[in-house]
Amino acid sequence: MATRTPDTMVTGEGTVTVFLLHGIYGSKEYWRFQTERLVARGYRVVAWDAPGYGLSPLPDPFSFDVVAGAGAALIGALGTAVNVVHGHSMGGQISPRIRLKLPDRVHGIVISSTIGYFANRTPEEQAEFVRKRTAPPPPGTDPVTANRMVVDSMLGPSSRGPEVDLVREWASRTPPATVKAAVKAVQTWPEADAIAGFKAISVPTLLVAGEVDQVGHPAGMKRVAGMIANCEFGVVPGSGHYPWAENPEAFNRHYFAYLDRYFPPRG
Repeated sequence: MATRTPDTMVTGEGTVTVFLLHGIYGSKEYWRFQTERLVARGYRVVAWDAPGYGLSPLPDPFSFDVVAGAGAALIGALGTAVNVVHGHSMGGQISPRIRLKLPDRVHGIVISSTIGYFANRTPEEQAEFVRKRTAPPPPGTDPVTANRMVVDSMLGPSSRGPEVDLVREWASRTPPATVKAAVKAVQTWPEADAIAGFKAISVPTLLVAGEVDQVGHPAGMKRVAGMIANCEFGVVPGSGHYPWAENPEAFNRHYFAYLDRYFPPRG
């Protein structure tokens, strides 16, 4: 059976393409506002639904290697002369592995709000991470509402507005079976492989954390940034787990300064 190509939303034109990879609770749809900003600056944007997300079937097994293989195939098929991969949360764990599979086609990496690797958290934090995402919902709670409770818990206390609402809407639609499979992938991804993947990155890289994010918190992301040569690091004030939506102005000061420096649009 042929491998299914991930579902995507392709916007804009040009020879510099930014690939947007969502997190455990995610969708290609929740990048709309950020996509509009990128396209307005002259970038081509490809946002995907990872395998098991949107309308695509859940792979068996679901693993970071399987998902990264799909990402590499996507860049191979839709990439342009210059390709930058922006991986958010789980997407940030997958991005280095994509580059290992396709080193000549990935020229830059942006990682936002990632745990990095499971051992980057204390045992208590690990247990809470798994419990919150896999425990049965309260009786009478439908899956979308249960997901929204988790997504809301990852936002900063003052995060409001249409961009946050878009994230809440689409992240909450993630199938429960996909969430469980993705959490298991986070738990079982070997620490040595994760660290080796980050250390192997040799292209310009930007890591951005939300100031109050309890998943990809600044201290944990700074440890990951220290493993990567030629890596910039920034923190978005007041933001939780979705900094490009919660505080877009502060997030994009880091984001567009990085893109303008290394990958200005070429038309």
